[in-house]
Amino acid sequence: MKQIQNRQIVLDTETTGLDPRQGHKIIEIGCVEMVNRRLTGNNYHQYLQPDREIDKGAQAVHGISNEFLADKPRFLDIVKDFIEYVDGAELIIHNAPFDVGFIDHELTQAGAEYGKTETYCTVIDTLVMARKMRPGKKNNLDMLCKEYQVNNAHRELHGALLDAELLAEVYLHMTGGQSALILDNADVSPVAGTSAKNSLDNRKPIKIILANNDELNAHQTIIEKMGDISLWK
Repeated sequence: MKQIQNRQIVLDTETTGLDPRQGHKIIEIGCVEMVNRRLTGNNYHQYLQPDREIDKGAQAVHGISNEFLADKPRFLDIVKDFIEYVDGAELIIHNAPFDVGFIDHELTQAGAEYGKTETYCTVIDTLVMARKMRPGKKNNLDMLCKEYQVNNAHRELHGALLDAELLAEVYLHMTGGQSALILDNADVSPVAGTSAKNSLDNRKPIKIILANNDELNAHQTIIEKMGDISLWK
């Protein structure tokens, strides 16, 4: 295991179903990197072709279809990049046994040489943390967002990267507050299957595109639906 001091990765997955032992597979991986409790923007996001049908119940949760995944890579195609990204980090996962169970299953199918999650990472389960901090209460991600006033109004469906971003904010609140949104020397946007950094000095001038009237009206409609939790009112 490669050790990188104070590096944490908030991870979430979406899957074809509930149990990898029944042949279910990962179809989306979303990761958000924090170093010294700062969000770096060095995120990892990948959709995956599962080579099997997605359960209707699962698709109702995340909205991902087999048609959308038809041209996406398989886990074996990205396993080395994924391991390189998470290696040495402390993973932060909500209901860790679910995601780790799927990742371990995928690693096993990719080849014995890849080991398991514990070969590369330690794991913090925020569901266990929340149950200790909020005994007897619902502790799913939506409820924790409400508890810590993390705006999740745009979360109509589950998504691995979106949920990882929300969980990162929740975790920082749970453990003492968010120290910074992004490192001062980083200008990074998540790209599917990549984790590259770019210097601020190399940035192109930002092109400003103003919203038209239809877009402004649509935005206002969404804000009204959000109610009192909207930060934009």
